[in-house]
Amino acid sequence: MLYPDRLTRYAAGWIAPDPAVSAVVDQYWHVSWALGEGELLDQPIVDLPAVNVTIEDGDVPAPFVVTGVHGHAWRRTIHGTGQVFAIRLRPAGLAVLSDLAPPRVANATVPLTTELDSRLHSLVRTIAAGNGPGKRARRADRAITQALTERAPTSAGLLANDVLDELRERIHRRTSPALTERLARSERTIQRACIDTLGHGPKWLSRRIRLQEVALALATRPQDDLAVIAAELGYTDQSHLTRDFRTAVGITPDAYRRATHNLAT
Repeated sequence: MLYPDRLTRYAAGWIAPDPAVSAVVDQYWHVSWALGEGELLDQPIVDLPAVNVTIEDGDVPAPFVVTGVHGHAWRRTIHGTGQVFAIRLRPAGLAVLSDLAPPRVANATVPLTTELDSRLHSLVRTIAAGNGPGKRARRADRAITQALTERAPTSAGLLANDVLDELRERIHRRTSPALTERLARSERTIQRACIDTLGHGPKWLSRRIRLQEVALALATRPQDDLAVIAAELGYTDQSHLTRDFRTAVGITPDAYRRATHNLAT
């Protein structure tokens, strides 16, 4: 979420999954909102490279939704009242829980119907029978644990999990070994695992993770020099950070800083 101050409007929360489903689920999260009559909130988002499956109630596009990995910032307009319970999947997760291939939902937010994927639809319908985020999280733990007994994660999915974990952990390190050395796999094997599960290679995934960190730093450290943030996050220089951010988000870091400041005041 590019404007974190808006979280107060959404009553957002996060719930950790049971360790038994850690190969499939990265995080459960939930939001609810109640906007004034006629109020529209245009929310730009640069999300982690992950597929999200959501259960939605109220003024929403559909009761069940799948959001794939987006190549650029994307937007959702919030209005009326509603609530969402979401499952953010790990790279291995989609192949365990569904018959969808990542390209089917890439750069898209699509209603989850029986026609789209009956396997995933049945699982989400079971989870939706719970009342409230806490109960839905526990129902999700049980349903996904059962799904794992029916279909185990693929070796490519587990490798992609490890790649994403490593990329998220190394974002603030000054030096790190090459992925091939760290994971004891060939570059081609790592590339293929990431593309098969998330639709992008490790260089793109690393760039997306860094962009999230840039957005967080810009929003929460308004006095820090952009060159300092660029150096901390491994950019060649300030211009490199600016180009990367503008390409993905559509505005410069300075413009984004001004926007977050205006929201806060």
